Amino acid sequence: MEKDNNKKSISIVFIGVFNILLFIAMIGYIVIYAVSNKVEMIDNGYNTHQQLLRNQNIRGKIYSSDGKVLAETVTDENGNETRSYPYNNVFAHAVGYSVYGRSGIENLANYYLINSNESLTNKAEAYKNEQKFPGDNVYSTLNTTLQQTAFEALSAHKGAIIVSEVKTGRVLALVSKPDFDPNEIKKIWSDITNDEDNTQLLNRVTQGIYPPGSTFKIITALEYYKENGEGYKNYKFSCNGKFTKGDETINCFHGESHGSLDFETSFAKSCNSSFANIALSLDKSQFSKTIKELMFEDKLPWEMSYSKSSAYCVEGMSDGDTMQLGIGQGTTTMTPLHLNLITNAIANDGILMKPLLLDRVVSNDGKVVESFKYEEYKRLMSGDEAEFLTGIMEQVIEKGTASRLKGLSYTAAGKTGSAEFKDSTSDSHAWFTGFAPSENPEISVTIIVENAGSGGEYAVPIAKRIFDKYFDIK
Repeated sequence: MEKDNNKKSISIVFIGVFNILLFIAMIGYIVIYAVSNKVEMIDNGYNTHQQLLRNQNIRGKIYSSDGKVLAETVTDENGNETRSYPYNNVFAHAVGYSVYGRSGIENLANYYLINSNESLTNKAEAYKNEQKFPGDNVYSTLNTTLQQTAFEALSAHKGAIIVSEVKTGRVLALVSKPDFDPNEIKKIWSDITNDEDNTQLLNRVTQGIYPPGSTFKIITALEYYKENGEGYKNYKFSCNGKFTKGDETINCFHGESHGSLDFETSFAKSCNSSFANIALSLDKSQFSKTIKELMFEDKLPWEMSYSKSSAYCVEGMSDGDTMQLGIGQGTTTMTPLHLNLITNAIANDGILMKPLLLDRVVSNDGKVVESFKYEEYKRLMSGDEAEFLTGIMEQVIEKGTASRLKGLSYTAAGKTGSAEFKDSTSDSHAWFTGFAPSENPEISVTIIVENAGSGGEYAVPIAKRIFDKYFDIK
């Protein structure tokens, strides 16, 4: 009997100790999670602590990388606070707004903007004077001059532009049109949100889904090189303006006949017929693998809202669908952001850096609260493959569809696209994606101009203005 009681006592002690350890482990996990995910927890819409911080602190400023104020809170004599955006529409989608929800950097950096790391002395002084504490200020990676250049270059067209540093991932400019004036967001909110056809709030850089057209030939060319290596130099094709396989016919842009072509020239002149032929020669399972490795239907290293790009290559796919895939048409879609990330990887020896919109957080009295470091995301392709793509993209400038970038004070590499979005060949979006200098890339530019026509005619001149300005102010 005594033995049984001893066993029961030991069991009770064991269970008690186990429960205590389990409780400690649970508390430890909660503490660790709270510390590791403090930004997400505070930013959660259900967390009422946000409102306490807003009542206690004045929302901080957002600066450009060159020190210009992009957003600030202005307080009138009655203590009423108004968020002010000195550049009006220019940074609309990049900086965003902070009423009726949040968007852009206003959303991305919300945690920092509503907190205050002002010194205790200054806080005590503000408290004594019954004033709110100044929130922390956020310095973005955006460059005022390049943003304005891109904004003006896109003019009244619908479309999108993203400009990045290839070796750091820093986003230097982000423009989407049609745009809006964030200073007027309260006045126009009802009209915008009640109009189903209004797309002013849509960030076309990250959420715009388009057929990539001939810019997708970068990916088709990469797969051909993966399968054939240096054998690509033996490729020959004769273009008469169209290519037929069975009942399916692919036409070159405006029916242009390109004549005798090798692989480089097929790419440089963006020959649809040749690339339809190339697509039919590819191993579908291998092509599917390459497409997945390039993040189609997958997450992107982007911390704000974005749409996923879509491209499919499967066994049993029809010849018509295969040819359409090879030239970036059919069901294939892509965002400008995604194309820019692939372009950056090509320019950076195959390595994609995680894109950055925030540079650092600084308290109102000048103390650096947090710095955001460059970070490698992953390798998208080998260095040899990136070198191959750079070489053929250089030929697009030297003897192809982007010749407006030839013979300048800097070298460039890129790819144009004229992406059809209706059954009629007269309706096409104008694309360009590329980087400069081609031998030691610093900056990349990805552009889409909706319903404009040829990428060489409409997107390349915009790229030239941005490249020119970058090297002028460097």
